[in-house]
Amino acid sequence: MTPQHVSPGAAATLPGHPFVAYHGAALQMEDVALSSLAAQHGTPLFVYSKAAMLSALAAYQRGFAGRDAQICYAMKANSSLGVLQVFAQAGCGFDIVSGGELDRVLAAGGQASKVIFSGVGKTRSEMRQALQAGIGCFNVESEAELNVLSEVALSMSLRAPVSIRVNPNVDPKTHPYISTGLKGNKFGVSHEDALRIYRHAGSLSGLRVVGIDCHIGSQITETEPYLDAMDRVLDLVAGIEADGTVLEHIDFGGGLGINYNSDTPPAADVLWTQLLSKLDARGFGKKKLMIEPGRSLVGNAGVCLTEVLYVKPGEQKNFCIIDAAMNDLPRPAMYQAFHAIVPLQHAAGARTQAVYDVVGPVCESGDWIGRDRTLAVQAGDQLAVLSAGAYCMSMASNYNTRGRAAELLVDGSTVHVIRERESAAEQMRHERLVP
Repeated sequence: MTPQHVSPGAAATLPGHPFVAYHGAALQMEDVALSSLAAQHGTPLFVYSKAAMLSALAAYQRGFAGRDAQICYAMKANSSLGVLQVFAQAGCGFDIVSGGELDRVLAAGGQASKVIFSGVGKTRSEMRQALQAGIGCFNVESEAELNVLSEVALSMSLRAPVSIRVNPNVDPKTHPYISTGLKGNKFGVSHEDALRIYRHAGSLSGLRVVGIDCHIGSQITETEPYLDAMDRVLDLVAGIEADGTVLEHIDFGGGLGINYNSDTPPAADVLWTQLLSKLDARGFGKKKLMIEPGRSLVGNAGVCLTEVLYVKPGEQKNFCIIDAAMNDLPRPAMYQAFHAIVPLQHAAGARTQAVYDVVGPVCESGDWIGRDRTLAVQAGDQLAVLSAGAYCMSMASNYNTRGRAAELLVDGSTVHVIRERESAAEQMRHERLVP
């Protein structure tokens, strides 16, 4: 592949995207002009920066320097094999929530022994699959699940390593759909019931209790919820160990936010400096630590490239209609989420700006990508939807029989196709007409 390169010069880096910058008039990821990728591969198109992923991971690695810690990438954020491969080669473990995700980890070269299996609804077949593979730990989310997992493990003459996910009832101050640590959420066991449930887990001969788990939500941009949750979890650790169960590890989950729209989450290394200080002060600094970052590793590493199909003036709204849609970028429709939208090429000469709703071609009023955006656009222009590395491709669908987009991984000046564009024939390959 020989992408068109932009002449080096003073780069205008985009906030929160250190590896995406304007070089002159052209938007570039690492050493590659994004417009050349759109021309060669078509749109919609997801493009990821390997350097951005490794830079985000490095912040966690700095934060844990000198500690016994395992970073498990929460792959639900983006489960494309090429992305998983980057983290596997960097030594990461993986946080999975299905048997299919375990298959992906192994296909990408990940180690089963570094896999944590989370989620509230593991099936017996998924438990057997994970036990046979030899995963590191099950994060168990209910007493009923403990009973079933013990039964499955005993049927295989095994003992399942478990930690119990405890719900600390801490407000993460994020969107309610991605809050996971409050009493009204479906995740984990209540703080009040945890000690009793740990005693029960210890009584089950098919289980080996190895840790405790906590995860309070996603896109968290403040430090205080983490500090509050740590205090609550460490109170429990002290009680559980006083009751006779020694915990090998403490899993503090993930959820650290990224900069979508002038958000200011703490840097991962800064956050963990504070959390580790508290851990040390409470006397648990020698425990093995496990964390499960997802969005913070991949969110700002990806962009979605799209073409303007039509500009449609209206009495109340102007619409910029693009070829990417809610099936490609579901976060705005699901969470009213914000993604910055910028041109791939600044237009030469003066253009009139206007305020647009940026919308896709899907036949739903909820198919919008950005509200009230000031743009100078015309049909045929190409745009980049930023911060599209997390919870976009992994949640993409075939609604309206739209094929899922192609995906590229940029590594310096080298471009790898990590997913081919999906055709209608590929979508229909498992369907049958009735004779």
